[in-house]
Amino acid sequence: MQHTSTQTPRTRSWVPAGALAILALLAGCASSPSDISLPSSVPQPDKSEAQVAGLNVQKIQWKGTKPGCQGQCPLIEIDSVGFPDIAKLTELVDHVLAYMTGVDPDRPRPYGTLSEYTQYFWQTAQSRDATYFNASVVGVTSKIIAIELNTNQYLTGAAHGIPATQYLNWQRDRSRVLALDEALEPNQHAAYVDALRRAHKTWLTQNEDAKRDPAAYDKMWPFQESDNFALTPQGMLVKYDAYSIAPYSHGEPELLIPYSELKGTLRPEFIPAAGG
Repeated sequence: MQHTSTQTPRTRSWVPAGALAILALLAGCASSPSDISLPSSVPQPDKSEAQVAGLNVQKIQWKGTKPGCQGQCPLIEIDSVGFPDIAKLTELVDHVLAYMTGVDPDRPRPYGTLSEYTQYFWQTAQSRDATYFNASVVGVTSKIIAIELNTNQYLTGAAHGIPATQYLNWQRDRSRVLALDEALEPNQHAAYVDALRRAHKTWLTQNEDAKRDPAAYDKMWPFQESDNFALTPQGMLVKYDAYSIAPYSHGEPELLIPYSELKGTLRPEFIPAAGG
């Protein structure tokens, strides 16, 4: 998609300080388990099923333009996942993806599902607006299903898309989302930040921009804390927004903290044994 405007790209963190409280609210607001759906007036998504580390995962794909539009038309594309055996998690993915749209995290959304967002978007979008939704499983352990949710919005006249990524850590035994401080041992948040800082230093050694002038890079893009994490078999992944610790060209940086760096910091039940 081509964008000719030279205005400064916009980015945002859709998650305010109470992010996990919002996720808990979204998890409880669904009244009846259902699959990700779209209005009956449009073709339904293509679906296929597979297993990821023994977990049944349904691939859900759909792409459409504004009904009745000709020429350059608003576009929505969905590449998501559902969980045939965990209807509540399927519905949560649907809710959170819809919530991740918009450029103001504090502004209420007049929609709560992808189906409702689709109707809203057709009514409000300009001709070259587009929204892309993606959800994928990034890790499965005996305790956690880690899911990455991503939205990317292209607004008419903008030079770049507006990306947002959020991890969800689904506790399999409690059927709920796990917050960072719930995953940590008591009073170990500072130790988590220290481990994250070490992972950031390792990441900088592979960052060509940082290696050219470390002092200037650190001044422009200093270390920041992030609580956007995923517990995977390989370690704790921590995601950052675009423009947070690196230029836009670096996308949304992702750091990996090995579990060996989190002993005594992360609760032991969330450190997978060999083989997950």
